[in-house]
Amino acid sequence: MSLFDNIFKSAVKEENSLKINWVALTNKPQLEEIIKISIAKPVLIFKHSSRCGVSRMVLKNFESDYSISETEIDMYFLDLLEYKSLSNDISEKFKVVHQSPQVLVIKNGAVIYHASHNVINSEDLETIINK
Repeated sequence: MSLFDNIFKSAVKEENSLKINWVALTNKPQLEEIIKISIAKPVLIFKHSSRCGVSRMVLKNFESDYSISETEIDMYFLDLLEYKSLSNDISEKFKVVHQSPQVLVIKNGAVIYHASHNVINSEDLETIINK
């Protein structure tokens, strides 16, 4: 039994070590904060639905491949089930049609990149922010 415990514990430990230090996006005033931050460095918004298998898979793949330093970009996470109206505010503010899952990169107050579903990947993100 301890062999199974070790296998499962190490898998959980590895999964937890891959997590990104997300900032929870929970209210509309944060959108103005994101615009201000984006003047100094890019900001990413990840819109995620925990009820969607595709969204979970995309998030897991994104987090496992992610290797950008916190000093290069700020990362915001929007739980769509909790804050659906905020997703609509984001769509209106940045003129990007809502999708799930979806990432938006904001720089100098404007969206410079957005992707959804299986097109989301950290390699594209690295290319975009290093331009």
